[in-house]
Amino acid sequence: MVWFSLVTLVVAGSLALATWHLASGYMTRQRETAAIRQAGADARLVEATLRRDPGGLEDLLAGLSAQAQPAVVVGSGRWVSGGSLGPERLPEPFLDMTGAGVPARQRITFDGRPALALGLPLPAESAIFIEVAPLHELDRNLKYLSWLLLAGTVASGLAGAVLGRWATTHALRPLRRLTDTAARAARGDLGVRLPPTRDPDLSSFAAAFNDTAERLQQRVARDTRFAGDVSHELRSPLTTMLNAMSVLKRRSDELPESTREALDLLDTDLHRFRRMVDDLLEMSRGDQDRSTFELVDLAALVRVTAQQHGPVPETALDIGSRPWVLADRVRLERVLANLLDNARRHGNGLVRLGVLRLEGQARIEVDDAGPGVPADAREHVFERFARGSPADRDTLDSGAGLGLALVSQHVHRHDGHTWVEERPGGGARFVVELPEVAE
Repeated sequence: MVWFSLVTLVVAGSLALATWHLASGYMTRQRETAAIRQAGADARLVEATLRRDPGGLEDLLAGLSAQAQPAVVVGSGRWVSGGSLGPERLPEPFLDMTGAGVPARQRITFDGRPALALGLPLPAESAIFIEVAPLHELDRNLKYLSWLLLAGTVASGLAGAVLGRWATTHALRPLRRLTDTAARAARGDLGVRLPPTRDPDLSSFAAAFNDTAERLQQRVARDTRFAGDVSHELRSPLTTMLNAMSVLKRRSDELPESTREALDLLDTDLHRFRRMVDDLLEMSRGDQDRSTFELVDLAALVRVTAQQHGPVPETALDIGSRPWVLADRVRLERVLANLLDNARRHGNGLVRLGVLRLEGQARIEVDDAGPGVPADAREHVFERFARGSPADRDTLDSGAGLGLALVSQHVHRHDGHTWVEERPGGGARFVVELPEVAE
């Protein structure tokens, strides 16, 4: 838009300058030629009057003063004027030139207005005829022309800006559609497709994009189905191992000390393995079915879930409002449980659990007292099997790295957003933001 406006201004300004120079030069020459012709005719009348009746010179000059300011210098310097024109009102170089018998003309300011002074010698009568022709009409016309050209240039620049805006909007509309579609795909909506277009430059690109999105969606569906199948197949042997472990735990008193220690380690890993299988099964549910969605009092759900997975001290609860959301209650409870579990495992305990509303959004904030999450790792903590620092991975109760991935997946299915930021005073703050139901 800026370039369209600049180009239009340059072109229109150049044309305006050219028009100004041509028109002003032509109008000025025409006016000066007309003034010279009129002065020549008036000079012949004055010469004839001096020859026949010198006494009628003043009456003749008074008659001529209706169109200009005439004056005659007769003999040895006698000045005869038909109006207010006197020698003191003319430039000395002009008077010297006319006094030497040379025709002269000069632009002057007469009574505050532009004028043209003309001097014509009358050698036959030993006199000089001087006439001052007004140019204020010409000056007014030139000013009007200049303002008209300036206004036209500005209007052309504005028209260029409007044209540039229209052209860029029309040209970039397909690219904006492509950007929006790609952004939706990047957010996880792999079902989006670009509509067909007649633009030969974009049709092949749209087809390639749609084919890529289709292949990626199929790949994700296969991976999800594979994870679900594997998790389902693992449940049976895992259940058998857990049952066998429970039998061994009941008879642990009959086992040697070293065997009991190995049994405890195996029991911990089995329970972690079971959590991982349950999480994989949960993540493999790629459905977008909203039949289980209902109106949920977010404050009440947070309070009940916190007590079931804590318990959480009343001093840590910061529930200042009661927003309502449309959600799957079970999955929302799982989101909060995973965040509380993450604060307990990796954040040195829960510091604050808050519920608030902000600009039409319902927000859950979980603050912990841990070391926080580095800025460059805040996006990666929500990826699958992300398990933090190597020290966290070495602990027996570190989890499989699927808890926050489940949080992100469930929140996304609720058209919400989740992120982690630095808590004031140190530590991490995990935020879940969901659309609030207005009524």
